[in-house]
Amino acid sequence: MILIDNTCVSDDIGDQFFVCNLDKCQGACCVEGDSGAPLEDSELPIMKRIYRHVEPYLSEKGKAVIAAEGVYTKDWEGDIVTPVIEGKECAYAFYDEKNILKCGIEAAYNDGKIDFKKPISCHLYPIRVTKYEQYHAINYDRWDICNPACTLGAELGVPLYQFLKEPLIRAYGETWYEELVQEVEEKLAAADGAK
Repeated sequence: MILIDNTCVSDDIGDQFFVCNLDKCQGACCVEGDSGAPLEDSELPIMKRIYRHVEPYLSEKGKAVIAAEGVYTKDWEGDIVTPVIEGKECAYAFYDEKNILKCGIEAAYNDGKIDFKKPISCHLYPIRVTKYEQYHAINYDRWDICNPACTLGAELGVPLYQFLKEPLIRAYGETWYEELVQEVEEKLAAADGAK
């Protein structure tokens, strides 16, 4: 476990390899699961503000669900999440020409239509953050749909914390991330020295 400020970071973040492999998983993280993507309170007004720019990227089913439920909704646990289509894919997702599920919000961002890349919970995935009163627990959410990403990450030698550098900095800042890198590298060096 790595402790930085008010965060408790699982060792998996530093020693597991990961690089998304959309050709293999087909964007399964946007369709699997029991509810939509969790949203931060600060993201709710953003979702309302950007929707008109994101809407053209979405499927007809996605647009219909959002028209019925709103740009965000509550799941069965009472958490604020993105709406989902028939209990499956996120309403903001669409299938591209390769039948890979992509994010309409990210597509609008990549095209320069909006200044919000995507919800931080999506950007950080497969890291999941549990927020307690005193600290945030930052854990690696292992899921078999991401096995191709683990394989590719190992082949390329890219650890999870490096693959998710951008969203980790977005969530916790540059200084925090630099400290994480230092802590991870020290732990790895110590483990190598013990061999």
